[in-house]
Amino acid sequence: MTPVAVRRPAAATVGQRSFDLLSLSMAFVLAVNAAHLPWWLSLALAFALGWRWWQRRQRTGRVPRWIKLPLLALLTLAVIAQYGNLFGRAPGTALAIGLLILKLLETETSRDVRVAVGFTCFTLMTALLFDQGLLSTVVVALGLLPALATLRALEPAQAPTSMPRSLLAPLALLAAALPLALLAFLLVPRLSTPLWGAPSQDQARSGLSDHMSPGGFIELLTDDHPAMRVSFDGAPPPPDQRYFRAYVMARYDGVSWTYRDVANLPPAALVVAHAVQYHVRLLPTQQHVLPTLDVPIAAPAGASMRRDRVVMAATPVDDALTYTLSSATQYELEPQLGEHRRRWLQLPAGFNPRTLALGRSWRQRYGNDDAAIVRAALALFHDGGFRYTLAPAPLGRDAMDDFLFDTREGFCEHYSSAFTVLMRAAGIPARVVTGYQGGYWNKLGDYLLVRNSDAHAWSEVWLAGRGWVRVDPTAAVRPERVSLGAAAAAGDQLGWYHRDWLQDFRNRWDVVNRWWDQAVTGFDALRQRSLLTPFGIRDTDTTTLGVLLAIGTTLFIAIGLAWALLRRQSRDPLRQALRELERKLARRRLARHVGEGPQHYLSRAARALPSQREELAALTRRYLDLRYAHDEAPPESVHVFRRAVRDFRVKNVVK
Repeated sequence: MTPVAVRRPAAATVGQRSFDLLSLSMAFVLAVNAAHLPWWLSLALAFALGWRWWQRRQRTGRVPRWIKLPLLALLTLAVIAQYGNLFGRAPGTALAIGLLILKLLETETSRDVRVAVGFTCFTLMTALLFDQGLLSTVVVALGLLPALATLRALEPAQAPTSMPRSLLAPLALLAAALPLALLAFLLVPRLSTPLWGAPSQDQARSGLSDHMSPGGFIELLTDDHPAMRVSFDGAPPPPDQRYFRAYVMARYDGVSWTYRDVANLPPAALVVAHAVQYHVRLLPTQQHVLPTLDVPIAAPAGASMRRDRVVMAATPVDDALTYTLSSATQYELEPQLGEHRRRWLQLPAGFNPRTLALGRSWRQRYGNDDAAIVRAALALFHDGGFRYTLAPAPLGRDAMDDFLFDTREGFCEHYSSAFTVLMRAAGIPARVVTGYQGGYWNKLGDYLLVRNSDAHAWSEVWLAGRGWVRVDPTAAVRPERVSLGAAAAAGDQLGWYHRDWLQDFRNRWDVVNRWWDQAVTGFDALRQRSLLTPFGIRDTDTTTLGVLLAIGTTLFIAIGLAWALLRRQSRDPLRQALRELERKLARRRLARHVGEGPQHYLSRAARALPSQREELAALTRRYLDLRYAHDEAPPESVHVFRRAVRDFRVKNVVK
């Protein structure tokens, strides 16, 4: 006998509300990650998402394979073309989000939706690989609302509700999950290395580089993200002394300045007249250099000091780093230059002839008075019609000639570079120093906030009897750059985002970000091991954490279960709605008999009220479905039933 093949029934197609909520979830994922994706990829994925949503409203059904497969191949090739491979944080995120959007093309059944929701939650979390700040974390958490609402929309007998109302129940679920999330945050053992693997070069915000050319700072000067936070043991230094040294650049090739480490030489001699001690919380830079106030006296633990008093960490700063050191604000740095003098006079041949001629003319005019030559250069910048701008004209091969004699506009890179070349042409040892200058003193948090936009470049000249002396030629053109900060110097060039009131708000808000950084982002394995120190346990091992996590989870589940049972016993809104309906019918002498079930009672009432038979039948069906078709009736559906009972008005009874 030939066996009969059993045909599996086709899965039911999901409703439009579930599809709309899923599309909203994916749109949220794309929005929170748009800043980390190439603009053209974000635009293409947004178009694909919108087209699929529109196409689904016109006609249900999966998109044909002859469309999906070429799109999948095109996505893969686009990611490889943009990043060079498919591995790493940025390309992996781009590929995952692209695959998520393509998943929507084949989503039609409940199983498809559930798989897509799980993938949506995973890709949503990729935004935290780029930014773990407070606002980013809250936004990602809110992104779970449409995903949870999508799952609730798949439940049977869901009453139709508005889109905002459908998000209320998921919001309550998130709020209820916060205690368990806090417990897991504190007690789940921390990994000593990142789960994602070795961080890529783009993991940190754009930071200072070991080379500088006029115009190269523009990305930093328009980047308002925090670079570091500094607290002082005592009063902070005045604004004109808030220079944070990073790189000291000696080599100049006619276009760019480059930092070159001088190995196996002790730090330059330093005579300290006044010093301050401070603590730096440096955000990730992917570089070894540690910015220090003015001239550091000694390197902090885990770092070393180079010949030019540049402090380098042993490993790149991949995570936020806190270090403490002392720096001299009044000093003599390298009083005797000796054999190193030639290093600070080097200039390439064949570049900037007019600039070199100007520097040599000052030497002829002022003789051995190096201080007079410095004053002449600063007077040139102050009185020579120069302008501070973040959008300077481009420079040619002889960049310093073009800047000094033609364009006469630029920012700190232009002025420090031109000044240093002029000094070397005049025979004065000089160098370019890059780092940060200024910052916002947050009185509430008692710390100095230094942003990437506070990046700055200045010069140092060596004067006999004084050693290396800091000279900031930008201040000769735009004094506000030193006294009021980078945003004030730029004026309206940075647009509405850098308006004074908004800048002040962001600076004050940073105290919240600092707390988040210390309490949450900075909660590492070391701090976790000292979690129970107040209770007499100096080092909390993994076993202890696991036991505490199990106990806490059990208590949390027990409390939640007890609360749910008590709430169910003390309050049954469905029963209350039925009693209200019974009271309305009893006023018309249609009281419920002892032992009479709801179905029989309402059927009897429908026979006595022929004009309202359909209305009572609908109420009966809805009540029976809510009472017996669910372990727990959906709150939205119960609310709809209660409103229908409240609106029900009993008419004349037929005897």
